[in-house]
Amino acid sequence: MGWGKVYSASLVGLEAELVDVEADSSAGQAAFFIVGLADKSIDEAKERVRGAIKNSGFSFPRSRVIVNLAPAYLKKYGTSYDLAIAASILQAAGQLRWEDSDNALLLGELSLEGKLRAVAGVLPIVLSAKKMGCTRIFLPRDNAEEASVLEGIDIFPVETLGDFVRFCRGKMDWTPAKFVPKKVEIVSPVNIGSIRGQLHARRALLVAASGFHNLLLWGPPGSGKTMLAKSLPSILPALSWEESLEVTKIYSVAGLLVGGAGLISGRPFRSPHHSSSGASIVGGGRIPTPGEVSLAHRGVLFLDEFGEFPKYVLENLRQPLEDGKVQVSRVARSVVFPSRFLLVGAMNPCPCGYLGDSEKECLCSGNSLDRYSQRISGPILDRIDLHIHVPRVKFHDLYEAPVTDAWDSSTVRAQVETVHRIQAERFSGSGIFYNSEMSSDGVARFCSLDSETHSFFRDAVEKFSVSARSSNRMLKVARTIADLDGSENIKLPHLVEALQYRTRMGE
Repeated sequence: MGWGKVYSASLVGLEAELVDVEADSSAGQAAFFIVGLADKSIDEAKERVRGAIKNSGFSFPRSRVIVNLAPAYLKKYGTSYDLAIAASILQAAGQLRWEDSDNALLLGELSLEGKLRAVAGVLPIVLSAKKMGCTRIFLPRDNAEEASVLEGIDIFPVETLGDFVRFCRGKMDWTPAKFVPKKVEIVSPVNIGSIRGQLHARRALLVAASGFHNLLLWGPPGSGKTMLAKSLPSILPALSWEESLEVTKIYSVAGLLVGGAGLISGRPFRSPHHSSSGASIVGGGRIPTPGEVSLAHRGVLFLDEFGEFPKYVLENLRQPLEDGKVQVSRVARSVVFPSRFLLVGAMNPCPCGYLGDSEKECLCSGNSLDRYSQRISGPILDRIDLHIHVPRVKFHDLYEAPVTDAWDSSTVRAQVETVHRIQAERFSGSGIFYNSEMSSDGVARFCSLDSETHSFFRDAVEKFSVSARSSNRMLKVARTIADLDGSENIKLPHLVEALQYRTRMGE
């Protein structure tokens, strides 16, 4: 009969809370209970832990065993507590003595034969554990590379429960593993230089990538809208360290890190189908998990057939587009996931696709055009910075015009990297990365205009009835264009170009 205690952690969104895993073995009829607001997935751990202890050469106590997961107010989910539960039971049974367990954390799912399987959410747990003063983490080997991206905390990759017990007994030498994290590149299949014609649209892509401005491409079928959108990742620079950490945490929680990979350095490109549900786009589920807007964080969210998405799904984008985060509330908990993404939409101008086309006549009735135009609300369109018409490509541009290296992805990416460095210096220490993220105070500080440009700006806002939000976004786009031009101040040509990008479909 005895008592044992080790530590594990519970994920709450992208953060983690320390969990005390206590076990008590006392006289009485043989039974095994897990208490502490444990989910059904944890209750099933009883049989996994029992089998793992037995098949690792140890004895499961023939007594009344109670495992408590504290604090009891915190709902616990998942299979990552298996190793901690097994270790606390072995302590209570007197089969494991571990004197220096106070600064260690145990994570991992056990198989019936005692091997450890990878679990989701390791990176945010390691980050939180480091803040809470933990110095050692024992976890499955398949999670070790993901956890090793951080310095200042020892990562011990565990193969089996037996290996862990032998280490604690001093019968096995075990030094912290030193891993070189893999860099996972998310490569674009389309080089922007391979796109023929569409110089105006390619210029808009350059501006969008440079300042992380939202973009809507509209035009007839086959004009190259989807190809343009898919070329965007090819001109986006790799993620910075801070951005990589943010993105990798999200993918870790979602269980999408490929092969236990380390830090993600390539920008995400997410392209959900237009039949996707609202929960899959913004996040949700019984246990809140990141949706597409969070999986696209610091990358691109491409919504092809933009007008075919259910209206309520598009309306769900309002908060993430405005605030850069999405709050998912459930009865058990409310969590916040970051969602700073570059939105790219692509759509036809009407149901038949040929409204305004130079060669084919539109066959849509007035009623169908009205219904189609109402699929996307004004508030959503107001949050899109660049509205770009992608017309039919002429035969000469498609097959006869000479190809130039000026639009090769590597050349364009170099321009974008230069502008990103300018913005990094401008917003250093503010938590802002790009011009599109500026607040009203930031716009007032960094988007000042001379008298001639200010006069033009005032006339344009009044003539076209531009909203306060749209006028601010126009100034942010002009700031990015000025950065591309190497200009310290926004000049009239920069504002004129920004204004032409506000021409919406049907205007």
